[in-house]
Amino acid sequence: MLMLTEILLGAGVGAALGLTGSGGVLAVPALILGLGLSLPEAVPVSLIAIGTASATGTIEGLRKGLVRYRAAVVMALSGTLLSPLGIWLSHVLPHDVMMILFCLLLFYIALRMARQAKGTQAQDELDEAIGANCMLRPDTGRFRWNSRCFATLTSIGGLSGLFSGMLGVGGGFLIVPGVRQFSNLGMHGIVATSLAVITLISAGTVTGTLLHGATIAPSSWWFIGATIAGLVVARRFAPRIPPHALQWGFAILACLVSVLLLGKTVLAMV
Repeated sequence: MLMLTEILLGAGVGAALGLTGSGGVLAVPALILGLGLSLPEAVPVSLIAIGTASATGTIEGLRKGLVRYRAAVVMALSGTLLSPLGIWLSHVLPHDVMMILFCLLLFYIALRMARQAKGTQAQDELDEAIGANCMLRPDTGRFRWNSRCFATLTSIGGLSGLFSGMLGVGGGFLIVPGVRQFSNLGMHGIVATSLAVITLISAGTVTGTLLHGATIAPSSWWFIGATIAGLVVARRFAPRIPPHALQWGFAILACLVSVLLLGKTVLAMV
């Protein structure tokens, strides 16, 4: 029964990650709520599951030309540099504080994604007319690099690495809405690029986590394997689903999970 639960939860997380690029943030709640792991136990499992699944999606994204690899490398480098700070904070801050922080962060992500999903076509056209920080060149489809674009992507990647180290969340929850807000890259390109960044950041972060004494239970590999399978299947259907529908679905799910996880944390404290 436990194995089946791990497979179902992993497949769900992988599907969310493959569809939205942000679904990795649900791995830790799935491991805590569904499998009863503590936050320190869930973090390395989450990072390995997210990282390996994202690597699979990255290969597909590169093959289809969706990954903006230079932007991915810039974000991954800054994220990898800041992930050790996140790992250090995870050992300094009390467990309950970390859990409440995670719940509030997840709820904020849900509200942010819902807000972006409500954006109208007219507003999108206005944003493009004003000019985002990182605009694509019409002739090549690549980013027009300048100091503002570099600083924006570096900041997004750095924050992603920080929270990956603290909470084992991969960072897509910051990459996807951040790149969408500050660029005119299409949603499917953003998701593919996010998966590439998550792959690189997770690899460095999980290494640091394991060096700090974290362990992986043998049964957790069912969850990890199912996450990969869920992402592979979801990536086949992602192009057929409207971006706004993906954002709304993720926002509702993230909001529900944050409320359930916060409730469990508060009950454990009283």
